[in-house]
Amino acid sequence: MKIHEYQAKEILRRYGVTTPKSVPCFSVDEAVKAAEQLGGKVWVVKAQIHAGGRGKGGGVKVAKSIAEVRDWASKILGMQLKTHQTGPEGQTVRRLLIEEGADIRKELYVGMVVDRGTQKVVLMASSEGGMDIEAVAANTPEKIHKVMIDPVSGLADGDADDVARKIGVPDASVPQARTILQSLYKAFWDTDASLAEINPMIVTGDGKVVALDAKMNFDSNALFRHPDIVEMRDLDEEDPAEIEASKFDLSYISLDGNIGCLVNGAGLAMATMDTIKLYGGTPANFLDVGGGATVEKVTAAFKIMLRHPGLKAILVNIFGGIMKCDTIAEGVIAAAKEVKLSVPLVVRMKGTNEELGRKILAESGLPIISANNMAEAAERVVAAAKGKN
Repeated sequence: MKIHEYQAKEILRRYGVTTPKSVPCFSVDEAVKAAEQLGGKVWVVKAQIHAGGRGKGGGVKVAKSIAEVRDWASKILGMQLKTHQTGPEGQTVRRLLIEEGADIRKELYVGMVVDRGTQKVVLMASSEGGMDIEAVAANTPEKIHKVMIDPVSGLADGDADDVARKIGVPDASVPQARTILQSLYKAFWDTDASLAEINPMIVTGDGKVVALDAKMNFDSNALFRHPDIVEMRDLDEEDPAEIEASKFDLSYISLDGNIGCLVNGAGLAMATMDTIKLYGGTPANFLDVGGGATVEKVTAAFKIMLRHPGLKAILVNIFGGIMKCDTIAEGVIAAAKEVKLSVPLVVRMKGTNEELGRKILAESGLPIISANNMAEAAERVVAAAKGKN
């Protein structure tokens, strides 16, 4: 689950991270009022969407008068903001953040993610703040410094101070940087975050260390422990199909292809999409129905897939372990009949009650294309999507 910048800053402030004064707004008039409330001579008008690169897309502007705040707020609010993370369609800006200006001397990067190899949280830091960290990693990897954090002891003072100096924090400001890094780790850990990022973390002209931007993502499986974070969810920023899928406990991600995929198990789903690509097709979605799919869940999955405007065919690829093939077969037939399926359907099943499942499909009277293995299934669904079956 993702949240907005202003929400991430709200969380970080609770843990002692210094941020600029700012006010979230939902209208132009609110933006003007916020600037007047903040005072000063310079303000930053920031679009709030769940994507990075907002500045490059025109979603972050500096205003040097109240009139300019109104002007920029009018232009940014409601715009279709396109960045490298939104895709060509962009995202509609429905929220703004009005923030006091900052005297920036240095721009730095700090972020935390889980390193699954070491099963620890890793702190990544760089002197190249304000840039895409992926580009820094690709072009100048030596400028990224990492610290594996022991979950028992947390981020030690010495490690925090060392990484702060390596990225260019002046000696006099190192204690402040240490506080921010340790607070960031505590926030990451306590909220079950999957990502916590400050980009840029700045050093001001008078030596203060401040989180100028913030981003936090959370492990959806742990949200039951954090109702306060769940309340921050902005459904306007999410794919309606993915929201609908979550109601049925389906793992669904919309893609830009034309072949729908219904699979049980994330690993098998990834392998299925790879095989479709290998045979010249393009997946329209990732969809994992899990190990306990019911007729209702399978029907919901079909309905969600059929919303995809470019859908040309569907592949059901099931390994019957906990989930029995005959149960899936019954679900597929019921779903196909209820939604009046109008695109070709290819089904491949292996495992528990496989023969019974095949028999149920064969006797259904539906034009289902059967396949014995993944390669055959992919080949047939690609052909069906091209109208060759």
